[in-house]
Amino acid sequence: MAYLFDTDAISELLRPRPLSIYVAWLSTIPREEQYTSAVVIGELYKYAYRSQAQQHHLTNIERRILPAISALPYDEATAKEFGKIRARLEEAGTTLPDADLQIAATAIYHGLELISGNLLHFSRIRGLKINTILADARSDQ
Repeated sequence: MAYLFDTDAISELLRPRPLSIYVAWLSTIPREEQYTSAVVIGELYKYAYRSQAQQHHLTNIERRILPAISALPYDEATAKEFGKIRARLEEAGTTLPDADLQIAATAIYHGLELISGNLLHFSRIRGLKINTILADARSDQ
């Protein structure tokens, strides 16, 4: 199984003391099975540019994150999946932020399991495979 890492799943690894259960699990996942979305990379850059420690965060993105994970583009195929997801949620009377839907669309289109601690948001998306390792590690603290 290959995985798509959400913003919080990547950010967790940059904490001074990331969750040991999560780090141990991640060490069992081959590099070629680790992906993220260009949307996630954009969110990481946004937080870096808004931070008081801007250069530190930019360096982490460019030296630690980008070399360690494959970023998938948000392209026409994922945009089509996004439209399908957004339409279903609107018909059901619920919505989620576009960035979350774009990340989910990337995971669904590429057949990847999403790693996120934000289960409440993503559990509303039909057809999205979600791995709960990060949420589980947080609840075990």
